[in-house]
Amino acid sequence: MTVPYLTPLHADDLRRAGIPEPWSFGMADKVRFGEIDALQHVNNAVYLKWFENLRMLYFADAAVWQIDGKRPRIVLRQIGLDYRSEIKLSDRYIMTGRTSKLGTSSFTMEYAVWVEGRLMTTSHAVIVVLGENNAKRAIPDHIRQMFIDRDGAVAV
Repeated sequence: MTVPYLTPLHADDLRRAGIPEPWSFGMADKVRFGEIDALQHVNNAVYLKWFENLRMLYFADAAVWQIDGKRPRIVLRQIGLDYRSEIKLSDRYIMTGRTSKLGTSSFTMEYAVWVEGRLMTTSHAVIVVLGENNAKRAIPDHIRQMFIDRDGAVAV
């Protein structure tokens, strides 16, 4: 299946591409020369950039950038990666992302990279919402509900 690059993919698009539930958001792209390392596969640090790009698209698509009429500070607290299989130059891939856990002022996102429907890499990130003076800020109820409805997130 051909999917457009660098645009939001939603649940129906992902199912047609062979990506299973619970993934409900994604983005397609292909590996570029500048993203490979001396071993001819995607450099480990590149995945962090990919997930950041996906996270920004996810936030924009879900209107997370507007909380009470203001742009909140949303900061990355922790990230982990599990490299399952190498991805090589010119591979076409789909990245998926979802919010899986909700705290009071933080949430956990999970990510995955798929090549031809095969799971290649997984990741998770803990993200904190900050308010004025860098104090933790509660995630507004409408954003919490959107994470629950869209991604099946659970409160922890």
